Amino acid sequence: MHLRRPTYLTAIALTLAGLLFVSLLFGGIDRANAAQRPNIILVFADDISARELPVYGSSTWTKDRGDDSSDLSVRAKTPVLNQMAQEGCWVKTAWASVVCSPSRAMMMTGRYAHLHKWWNNSYKGRSRDQNGNVTTWPLYESSPLQIGHVAQQGGYATYWAGKTQMAGDLRRFGFDQGCFTPGNLADQDNPFADFKMVSKKVDGQKLVINEDTGKPFDTYPQHSWYFYPHVRLMHHDDKDFQWWPNTPKSIDSFGLGTYGPDVELDFIFDFMDRQHENGKPFFVYHTTHLGHAAFDWLNTENGQCFPGTPIIHWDGAGYTRTEPNISGDNGDYDPHGTVTDTGIHHHINYLDYQMWLYRNKLKAMGIEDNTVVIFCADNGTAGYGKNSHEKQKGVHVPLIIYAPGMTKHGEQDVLVNMSDMLPTIADLVGVEIPEDYACNGESLVPFLYTDKVKHRDWIYGYSRERQLIRGDLVMKDGNDRWWDVSEEPANLISYPEITNWDEASEQHQAERDRLNEILPRFDLFDTEPDAPGVDLPPKKMKKKG
Repeated sequence: MHLRRPTYLTAIALTLAGLLFVSLLFGGIDRANAAQRPNIILVFADDISARELPVYGSSTWTKDRGDDSSDLSVRAKTPVLNQMAQEGCWVKTAWASVVCSPSRAMMMTGRYAHLHKWWNNSYKGRSRDQNGNVTTWPLYESSPLQIGHVAQQGGYATYWAGKTQMAGDLRRFGFDQGCFTPGNLADQDNPFADFKMVSKKVDGQKLVINEDTGKPFDTYPQHSWYFYPHVRLMHHDDKDFQWWPNTPKSIDSFGLGTYGPDVELDFIFDFMDRQHENGKPFFVYHTTHLGHAAFDWLNTENGQCFPGTPIIHWDGAGYTRTEPNISGDNGDYDPHGTVTDTGIHHHINYLDYQMWLYRNKLKAMGIEDNTVVIFCADNGTAGYGKNSHEKQKGVHVPLIIYAPGMTKHGEQDVLVNMSDMLPTIADLVGVEIPEDYACNGESLVPFLYTDKVKHRDWIYGYSRERQLIRGDLVMKDGNDRWWDVSEEPANLISYPEITNWDEASEQHQAERDRLNEILPRFDLFDTEPDAPGVDLPPKKMKKKG
């Protein structure tokens, strides 16, 4: 797949970095001029459907898990993302996969599961390690050119913050440094915080125990990634990995009010400062947990929910944040009015606050006009879209792109896959993907920076043996049902089903036929679910509807 397109790269060059960037036209960018290339910040939120963001104009959104609402009091308020969407652009129909792991695989590799074999959280392709033991096939083995590697090849410093959800050695994904919340559960346990759910045998029965209270709870093993977080650093202080807090000052300030998303951003900003001082462009891959449900350690009666966030306030010009003040222990806590109640809208509001911090930081650094900011999510909201194959509930995610010099602004009625991010970043950093390296994504750069009207003809999603695909007129979901998507319903999901194709237009029928021709090349779950050459018995798994 060849990604050099001099016509649109000329447009980027003239806008972002003047004549130095025109060197792209003649076989690549001189690394001595790396500082002239755009910095890139990619914020990949967790479990947030497009309908949750006000800019998408949905008539319904999520109140609580599995509870739809049209109550404006529980709708997110996102003044910063709204502004970014209008000054930059927002994509009406962007698809990921239906759940975290396959979506992150799609994002990081630019490939679908027929190549990387991460079909669902419940089924990631298997391989054998050097000792012959069965293990999850790491993405860097199936797809050795990922977004981190692409950025590094372009001369960029790279940072990965937040959730990893990756198998294998985190040092091999193309990132110079990282701040992960929480640390990998397989690692030696974090000595600083006891907000964790762990599996234990009690009287011969396997239970999940809340280490803070010593009581069992019906949930899954997890460490806190919100308050009192488990934070693990990669490649800081000449150490491969270490737990944070890691200095006398950070240990002294660490406590119940320490909020994982804040810690991530502190490390990201420090990284941005250091690279800017060194005259080196940076790529930040911020895989925040915000949007993802978690056990509410501060209010154990809430169980697994969308826990509250630090309180923030928008006054029309900027945000103020109330510092969390939390006291107590052993499951009995008082936040003294400094933490919101539960709800995914609070998570989205906090993301908006963080995007405001990002924009202020870029202005203060003097690089706002040379930084591309992308905001998106990995799958639909828990209780509504997450793991759903119905229509596009599971795959329809927000996508906002704010970049200087774009020709596109506001709503863009085009189709975009998360697989498109890798080739987009390759174009932005001036790296050419080899012709013989299969990539399912298509670069957004020619659409964003020229008068090109359409980005791609179809988009695709997957979950094990289920395949989802849509064009401009029709969509096939994972239940093998077809829908007319030529017009957008008020709630973004109530499309009319096509049950009698004789009544459908010739254009609808023709697009269905084209989409049906595409699907077989990706439909390999039943025949090739694991790494090539690995002969393993079928994996026992529970199928979900």
